[in-house]
Amino acid sequence: MAELTHFDAAGAAHMVDVSEKPHTNRVATAGAWIKMTQQTFDIISKGTAKKGDVLGVARLAGIMGAKRTPDLIPLCHPLAISKVTLELTPDPGLPGIQIRASVKTTGQTGVEMEALTAASIAALTVFDMVKAVDKSMEIGGLRVLLKDGGKSGRYEAS
Repeated sequence: MAELTHFDAAGAAHMVDVSEKPHTNRVATAGAWIKMTQQTFDIISKGTAKKGDVLGVARLAGIMGAKRTPDLIPLCHPLAISKVTLELTPDPGLPGIQIRASVKTTGQTGVEMEALTAASIAALTVFDMVKAVDKSMEIGGLRVLLKDGGKSGRYEAS
């Protein structure tokens, strides 16, 4: 089993020293979904939400969330993110929105936390934008779908 790197020999939490790691291209993609009533889905799909463009605002919020990850997760390294993309896809089968966030950097540590933060902030923003008409929305499925780069190589969710 892999050793936990965020704790020292005495068990105290600490930031991992990445100074000796090489700079490599790194990418991570995370996914999540937000399920809602059909009425709420229709409001978002038709673009008639009173607060405006729900998916556009959620996309921007997700990008901002990725950039602010080290402010939210105590032991995350501040990274020079080179790209963040968010896909928010209406899914009538839920009904709801499928969210996919991808983050890229060239650096000494990965961007999984940034991708997870982007996806979760986008989902929370969708909730905030339409909670007046649907307080029963459910957010779920948050997970890393892809991670590539660095010593541990490539991971893809099954």
